[in-house]
Amino acid sequence: MKWKDWVHVTKLDPDKQLRAGDIDAIAASGTDALMLSGTLNVTEDNLAALLKQVKSYGLPLVMEPAGPEAVLTQGIDLVFVPSVMNTTDVQWIVGKHRIWVQQQGRKIAWDRIVPEAYIVLNPDSSVGKVTKAICTLKPDEVAAYTAVADRYFHFPIVYIEYSGTYGDPAAVKAASAAIDHAVLYYGGGINSAEKAAEMGRYADTIVVGNAVYDLGASVLKATVDAVQ
Repeated sequence: MKWKDWVHVTKLDPDKQLRAGDIDAIAASGTDALMLSGTLNVTEDNLAALLKQVKSYGLPLVMEPAGPEAVLTQGIDLVFVPSVMNTTDVQWIVGKHRIWVQQQGRKIAWDRIVPEAYIVLNPDSSVGKVTKAICTLKPDEVAAYTAVADRYFHFPIVYIEYSGTYGDPAAVKAASAAIDHAVLYYGGGINSAEKAAEMGRYADTIVVGNAVYDLGASVLKATVDAVQ
């Protein structure tokens, strides 16, 4: 699966409800993949229910777990596992991961695991609060974290996460300039073609999530067209 070629990913939250017909519109939008991901109230049951809704459409399916409590692999193509670079709590860098590996042992399909280096930059977001991320970073600090993730730890993905709000293009531009091998993801507040195009100038892949729930799935087509 050529996930490194994706330019547009749609993030769906198991804890939120889609409107009737939304899945059809999402599948027809041209998005490259669906990511099943949320920070709060994610369970094996609501993950399985969301998977049942989307699996028949033939789009690549990515699971992005918030912790070891609910990691779905059956019916999933890839598992993107985040580590938060700018947290003050080591469990979000490696601690949760150790628990997951210890629980699962030899059952982990490592060929389907893709590590992500998250840089969380919205202090009001659930992910920012839960992970105790230091969100007041200047662009040069974002660039430094990006370089550490890319060139030192060799993460295949660096993810600039503004989660629910539109971020600072200067920070994403700085991350893009600092990156060497990793794929640069951007997520947060993309709800128009203009915002998609702006962040798409610097990020390899943009992620659209909240707009699907706030504005309806029809907004996706405009954001897809802006980056493809």
